[in-house]
Amino acid sequence: MKIVLIVLGSIALVLGVLGIFMPLLPTTPFLLLAAALYFRGSPRLYEWLLNQKRLGPYIRNFREHKAIPLRVKIISVTMVWLTLLYCAYITHERLWLSIMMIVTATGITWHILSYKTLR
Repeated sequence: MKIVLIVLGSIALVLGVLGIFMPLLPTTPFLLLAAALYFRGSPRLYEWLLNQKRLGPYIRNFREHKAIPLRVKIISVTMVWLTLLYCAYITHERLWLSIMMIVTATGITWHILSYKTLR
């Protein structure tokens, strides 16, 4: 079972890292999932993840404060809207797809902004 937890944690970690660069893929939820799976599967990997220079703060801030830093909120919302407006523009021939893009952007924005802002 520990091996399964470690493999699933590693997959979640990869998805979380990809989420840093891909606006529609959430970073924090995947990193939190990776941390939870590593916690149960390998305390050594859990500590390694928490001590990462770039990834550790995502997990610690969210676990301790249930909040997202203002800078991360701004970048996330901006990237989501730029990406989805571009996608809506190139799919304008199919109105339902464009509408779905706007609805998706609105939902993601609402979700991000629903968390407290970490100062």
